[in-house]
Amino acid sequence: MPPAGFHDIAHLGSVELFSPVPEETRDFFVDLMAMKEVHRQGDSIYVHAWDDYESYTVKITGRDQAGIGRTYLRAASPEALQRRVEAVEAAGLGAGWSKTEYGHGPVYLFTDPDGHEMGFYYETEWYEAGEEDRPSLKNQASAFPGRGANVRRLDHVNYLASDVPAARDFMTGTLGARPTEQIVLDDGTPAAMWFSVCNKSYDLVFTSDWLGARGRLHHVAFATDTREDILRAADVFLEAGIHIETGPHKHAIQQTFFLYVWEPGGNRIELCNAGARLVLAPDWKLITWTQAERAKGQAWGLKTIESFHTHGTPVL
Repeated sequence: MPPAGFHDIAHLGSVELFSPVPEETRDFFVDLMAMKEVHRQGDSIYVHAWDDYESYTVKITGRDQAGIGRTYLRAASPEALQRRVEAVEAAGLGAGWSKTEYGHGPVYLFTDPDGHEMGFYYETEWYEAGEEDRPSLKNQASAFPGRGANVRRLDHVNYLASDVPAARDFMTGTLGARPTEQIVLDDGTPAAMWFSVCNKSYDLVFTSDWLGARGRLHHVAFATDTREDILRAADVFLEAGIHIETGPHKHAIQQTFFLYVWEPGGNRIELCNAGARLVLAPDWKLITWTQAERAKGQAWGLKTIESFHTHGTPVL
């Protein structure tokens, strides 16, 4: 059965990325990923994916090193927000309320056991399309951009963690997320776990950091409508001189069709399409992949390249 508090988090809302070259990272998301710049505040630039109902999707903040800043999670209701806040406070990981976060009402700030910054909120500003991006169909947030990768929305975040079992206990016991798949090493240690907060097959992932560091990022993923969008995106990135790390190909775990690139600041970005795969079973059974099964590579035989295990941001 799902853990207590499952569905208290409605969905993954937005994410902050640190970049040593924020203007170049902004151009990557706007020109190549087909997002729109919507706001600037201090050293941060906010960009919006075309069918995100909220006011922005990615917050790009200038820093000396690449990496992940705060991940924002929208609660399902004010009551659900309060329940998750109480759970985080009981775990001793809370940092208090902020009322100055762009696009949101009060945000409760906290960290996971590995030091990744997060925030819960319920009140949010919806995206208002202007004349230049008003959609023909009133049930989408803005007009289809028809350029670059055409990513529709933020899909998931994959964190690197020094202690995956601690992350598992936090995700299930404190956030109320449900694990759907995992990799378990021969000694019985979980090396990676995929968690769902809704009916998507996964929203948040924790992967063992081979360097033993804390608080790093593996990748942030954005969803496309079709596999063909990802194939076209590979050509778009090729022409733009963006480093294509691996793919297009299909993962065995979660069956996601993928392409991984490094944006100009150095963060790994995934374009993904999981088709219509949802987890609808209330009694979903956790799928476990062994070390030997994982060593076989991806679904269609592509071997996992070395940098996929070693590159994370900030770079060590």
